[in-house]
Amino acid sequence: MNSGKKDTFAYQAVYRYLIELIEACPADGERKLPSLRQLALRLGVSVSTTKYAYALLEEQGRIQARPKLGFFIASNSTPAINPSSSPLLDQVFANARQPGMLALSSDAPAMLLSLEQPLLMLERELARQYPRSLTPLYQPFGEPELRTALAERYSRSTDHYWQADQVYIGSDLHSVLEVSLNALDLAGTLALVESPCSWAILRQLQAAKIRVIEMPLGADGRFDLDALNTLLKREPIRLAVLSSTVNMPQGSVMPTQDKQQICQWLAERDIWLFENDTYGELYFGIQPTRYRDYADPHRLLVFSTFDKIIGSEAPYGYVLCRGHTSALQRLFLERCFRLSPIRQRAIARLFASKRIDTHLKALRARLLERMTQLKALLLTHGNDQWQVVEPHGGASFWLRANRPVDMRQVFADLLGQRIVIAPGVLFSQQGAWPHHLRLSYTLDWSKDIAGAVKQLAQALRQSP
Repeated sequence: MNSGKKDTFAYQAVYRYLIELIEACPADGERKLPSLRQLALRLGVSVSTTKYAYALLEEQGRIQARPKLGFFIASNSTPAINPSSSPLLDQVFANARQPGMLALSSDAPAMLLSLEQPLLMLERELARQYPRSLTPLYQPFGEPELRTALAERYSRSTDHYWQADQVYIGSDLHSVLEVSLNALDLAGTLALVESPCSWAILRQLQAAKIRVIEMPLGADGRFDLDALNTLLKREPIRLAVLSSTVNMPQGSVMPTQDKQQICQWLAERDIWLFENDTYGELYFGIQPTRYRDYADPHRLLVFSTFDKIIGSEAPYGYVLCRGHTSALQRLFLERCFRLSPIRQRAIARLFASKRIDTHLKALRARLLERMTQLKALLLTHGNDQWQVVEPHGGASFWLRANRPVDMRQVFADLLGQRIVIAPGVLFSQQGAWPHHLRLSYTLDWSKDIAGAVKQLAQALRQSP
């Protein structure tokens, strides 16, 4: 199967093929899809590849599997989700997955340049080297080779180093954070987060019944330090969740001197620092200092995931933590993650061979290129509607409307034009940032992005 792009992973091409097939099918009557084997033969890919593409579509509700009969197009696979029928975040994600939608709300840096094909090749090589019978059923804390690779990557000096047994790997970021919060006895406490804050982090804290205090970032990416110090003295905060380099979605970076001061205050009060390193590698300039360079090492947990830089074939989440080893090990044992040892080893080889560094350099260049391209469109087609602040890294712009605009209504209006945006209120539990939106540049640039930006600007102009 020829996908037309060397960096396109096979299942993505199969997925796109199936989406086009679903959209081309008539709306009435039984609409059966090819079997896994039939499609694999038709497209020249493996059955496992077609199986993964079908699984994605089934998870999204676009197809249905019927025992002994095969796969059928779901009758409700195409309608958009009613903006008044479900929470806003669910509406954004459900509509972004609908066929024919242009999701300007996307947040997938590796979409521009993935490492999934090299990962698959490494996995096949390793599968030949390690017979299945010799592979352990599961490693409760992650594959030792990958834990070692991560410990080496995060070690910077004799003062800032990690050991493999301080690294824990799970099925995804949600799972490892859930285990970590429970292991450190932080569930039900009080947390400080930077705002705007990732919706995934906010939901995770909410699920752990952690009350959140949001500290707004200024336009320069800094906290009001006096206000922060007063807050830390007044409130019984047990946990602070802060970005290592680029704050997403804002795209700003906290200055080094501010990080030093914040870490000092957190250490004085024995407050746990959870450093979000999800976008730590996607800063466009020379790598800045991290909070972990100044934090109390015994009150520090660093967390991240592989999918932002490798792709969706590497969904695993991981944490690095020196403290509470016995509690972390016990809860990870109880959680009993069953992850592919071969795939974890393949990821480890990407790190050990430095292939990941070459890839990151190219990915950052691609992100910078697309950021510049989208910035030009924003300035050309809607500079009178929003403030454009160039991000220092990451995958998106954080736009503020030049006048008070209900972004929820703009979101609803654009659904009719098959465009999905991410309103700013998604990034706050308290309803902050109502006049902001996140606009990604990790898009399918073969589509009419300029036209979508024009429609977005027009929706803002027409909003009361």
